[in-house]
Amino acid sequence: MRIDQLNGLMALRAVAGTRNFTQAARQLAVSSSAVSQSIKQLEQRLGVALLARTTRTTSLTPAGEEFLNQAGPALDQVLDALEDVGGHSKKPSGVLRINLPRHIYQIYLVPVIASFMLKHPEITLDLTFDDRQSEDFGKGCDAKILLSDFIAVDLVALKLFGPIRFVTAAAPGYLEKRGRPAHPRDLLSHNCIRAYCEGETIYDRWEFEEKGKEFEVHVRGNLILNDTLTMIDAAVEGAGVIYTMADAISGQVQSGGLEVILKPYSSSSTGFYLYYPNPSKVLPRLRAFIDHLKSARKQIAMG
Repeated sequence: MRIDQLNGLMALRAVAGTRNFTQAARQLAVSSSAVSQSIKQLEQRLGVALLARTTRTTSLTPAGEEFLNQAGPALDQVLDALEDVGGHSKKPSGVLRINLPRHIYQIYLVPVIASFMLKHPEITLDLTFDDRQSEDFGKGCDAKILLSDFIAVDLVALKLFGPIRFVTAAAPGYLEKRGRPAHPRDLLSHNCIRAYCEGETIYDRWEFEEKGKEFEVHVRGNLILNDTLTMIDAAVEGAGVIYTMADAISGQVQSGGLEVILKPYSSSSTGFYLYYPNPSKVLPRLRAFIDHLKSARKQIAMG
């Protein structure tokens, strides 16, 4: 296989996975035009169209899908071999891709990440912010920081902080107009700001505790968001009731922008964890990140 064909195959798989040339280019650390040119050269070499492009989306043609199904496993073996050999490097380097909720980064990890970058300047840290809880690990992700409750048992977990207390809150002005619920069931008559929790699944069954027993309330509302910090901003403006981490709204509560309600019924989770697969193949850059988080756990817990 010629080098341009290998580049084309890598570009094709990246575009197939992201359905976007810009995101594929970011994943491969090249320009969008380089991705496009590599795929074009591969198509010319094979004499078939591998991608179907429209103004809105990009997808594999039947020929492209068949080609990638056949050639993809071989590419994986080549890339894994390169990673394994590169992993013997004494000094951690390269791109480390971490997926995590944006509010977790801003509340707990900003100084920890900054100190890591100072300690390991050869590592390029690529952070992708996503509040949705998903255990799916693709080629573009080395590790994820997620809530404990959503994760499969076959992943390695490093606890960062916890337990986490979840509270319900709303703006004082909203509560003056709509009333303050005395019991979680009263939320059925309120406008609740809901979030995506995994994929396209909406987290609308809020969890509470009463006399040591857990129960859920199936809430409704006319605003659905995929970002916790945006939800908090909406709640401060009086858009409705939110259900979130107590630490995430401590500043808004102190300033009077939000008021915590239903305190006796607050629930908790064991905490947030760093999850990663294949512990036998942890590369030096990920090991360095894990070791740094371990040494910084007290700092993280303090927020």
